[in-house]
Amino acid sequence: MDNTNFYNNGQEVHTIRDYLNLVRLNLLPIILISITGLLVAVIYAANAPNIYKSTTVLKIAKPSGSVLQGSLLPEFQDFGSDRFIANEIEILKSYKLRDKVAKSLSDSFKVSGYKKSFSLILEDFEDRNPVLKLRSIENIAKVLQSSVSIDQKRGLDIVEISVESKSPKEAAIIANAYAAAYKEINLANNRQQLTAIKDFLASQRDEKLRELGTVEETLLAYQEQKGIVQLPEQARTLIAQSSDFEAKMNATKIDLTVAEKTLNQYKAELEKQDPEIKDYIESLATEPYIKNLQLQIADMKTQKDRAIATSANTQRKNELIKEFDTRIEELRNKLNNQLSVYRAGVLASSPEEIKDLTRKVLEEEVKYQALVASYKKLNEIVIEYDKRLNKLPTSTIDLARLNREQAAYEKLFTQVEERYQEAIINEQSVPGNVLVIDEGLVPILPSKPNRLMIVLVGLILGIGMGVTFAFVRDRFDNTIKTPEDIQKRNINILAWVPHIDGIDTGNKDFEFIVAKKPDASASEAYRALRTRIKFSKIDKETLKVLLITSPTSQEGKTTTSVNLAGSFAQANFKTIILDADLRKPRIHSIFNQKRFPGFTDYFFGQTSYEDIVRSTEVNNLFYVSAGTIPPNPSEILGSTQMESFIQKLKNNFDYVIMDSPPLIAVTDSEILAQVVDGTILVVSANYTEMELLEKSVEILKRDNSSFLGVLLNNFSFRSGYSSYYKYYYYYSRGSNGSKKSRMKV
Repeated sequence: MDNTNFYNNGQEVHTIRDYLNLVRLNLLPIILISITGLLVAVIYAANAPNIYKSTTVLKIAKPSGSVLQGSLLPEFQDFGSDRFIANEIEILKSYKLRDKVAKSLSDSFKVSGYKKSFSLILEDFEDRNPVLKLRSIENIAKVLQSSVSIDQKRGLDIVEISVESKSPKEAAIIANAYAAAYKEINLANNRQQLTAIKDFLASQRDEKLRELGTVEETLLAYQEQKGIVQLPEQARTLIAQSSDFEAKMNATKIDLTVAEKTLNQYKAELEKQDPEIKDYIESLATEPYIKNLQLQIADMKTQKDRAIATSANTQRKNELIKEFDTRIEELRNKLNNQLSVYRAGVLASSPEEIKDLTRKVLEEEVKYQALVASYKKLNEIVIEYDKRLNKLPTSTIDLARLNREQAAYEKLFTQVEERYQEAIINEQSVPGNVLVIDEGLVPILPSKPNRLMIVLVGLILGIGMGVTFAFVRDRFDNTIKTPEDIQKRNINILAWVPHIDGIDTGNKDFEFIVAKKPDASASEAYRALRTRIKFSKIDKETLKVLLITSPTSQEGKTTTSVNLAGSFAQANFKTIILDADLRKPRIHSIFNQKRFPGFTDYFFGQTSYEDIVRSTEVNNLFYVSAGTIPPNPSEILGSTQMESFIQKLKNNFDYVIMDSPPLIAVTDSEILAQVVDGTILVVSANYTEMELLEKSVEILKRDNSSFLGVLLNNFSFRSGYSSYYKYYYYYSRGSNGSKKSRMKV
């Protein structure tokens, strides 16, 4: 056949047919491996426990700020949403959250009426185990890490919390416990700053209440001691005005403390990301123009408060309020305009990921500086009122001071109480940014295992492993398997002979099959070999002495020699078999005869020519046994006596078939190949290695030897190529034209 189908630029090219044949040759191990894989999958699927899955779906929105923190740049609220969701997912995966969930599950287990609704949080859980022991909080947290999956839906602010458990109820409990714990932590984080302000105001409220009580007790004791019940009108007016400003100053001081805490928190966070921007914002907030405007606003406010406090005329008071409000508004507009310029410059140069934080720092810095200015102005007024109080009569100074302190603490406590209540409202008004869309439901059907899928995957893997085994086996198995393996090496193949059933039992009838079973497919193969040998050369008369050899032993060269000679004899050609294997001769045993005398005995004059030529039960078929095995077989076979003997046989017979030793083991066959008309190399399917075949052909093609081709022995048609089997099946017909029963090959 055209070998270009098998080689391309010196490299072997495999066709689909090659792969199909490979699978066909290894069909049994592939089936066994596939069945094994299927059985393993079936056993696993049958014994795998049911796993139930419950999922809670959350929508996480980016926080938009609190009541106390108005955003000047709402367009930046959605920036970094993906990064925000990623951060929240890490919180969901944190040990802190798992520890919180573990404690919640532990409490749920303790109050549960049906404790077998749990499995993950129990040690060595089994349905038949009557003792249910709860894991420790640390171990439950570890189990949750591997049993809970948290995933974001692509492109959405949706997060799914999925829990897998042997218990459907437990899966739902854990999923909902995760959502509840996360909502609680999320809410606490969102309210963290407002909670800190509320706690600070609560401590200030308690402190001012204690101070007010102390002052009231001191005042009462002083009045009882001095016998003074009330102060003059002038003193009471001065005390009322003075206490009002002192209360405002103390309230401003509290606001200043809150602003300082908030500002320091923002600054610390900003400094971690960009210290240079923090320093730049501080310099802007304390810039002289900004500072001057803030001082003017604070001064106007104090003047307004003083005018309101000292003016008795209502109409005049309203005019003053309107006048001061107008001037304050003008100053604020100037301040806001300048801050807008600064704000635009700062935000334009800030990295995108910290713009919102930069804006907050700038706003808090300006607010802090404004409170500092207000506190200074109020302090100046309080000092001024202290001087005026010192000018009162000596008998009323102490009482006036105590009354002023009492009034100031009462007003301050009222203001602190108002701020504290506002802080509570602000804290409670900040919602969490987590919305539970779907709660985890108790699943009815298990999510795992998919038993049908496991079985299918097991079958597919089994088939894949079987095919892989076939390819690996073929890759490392370098033996000849099919006629095409020989043709691919550009080596002529004369014929292929099927495996003869029963030949391995030692029955000689199976070895001489052309005589014992002439209608067998193997007999037809030997007759086909005979025909191809006859037409292998144009001059048929020059092809009379044929040498049969093989690369190694046990490849069927002796069986081939006998059956090829028998097929020539059946065609009415006078044929003789010469057993030239002086190492391990076997021809005589096939015909159930003795080895003596043989041609070596004839060479040494111990017998006559007529005595060594023996007839067989087949007409026209004769044989010569090896005789006595000499110590130097190679020298005997290469002698002139051997050449003369072969020539004598050639003159007396139509065909001389010589059985010789293996070619690779000894040089006997190589010597004989030089004196015969043609050499046939016998190789055995699934036995002869490809390297030995190529080496043997290389040896036979040296010098002037006439190498005819290769005979493939023991080739399994059924497992190799069905077309070969069908060919021999139809070729093996009875004499009446009816089909014989199929031969087992």
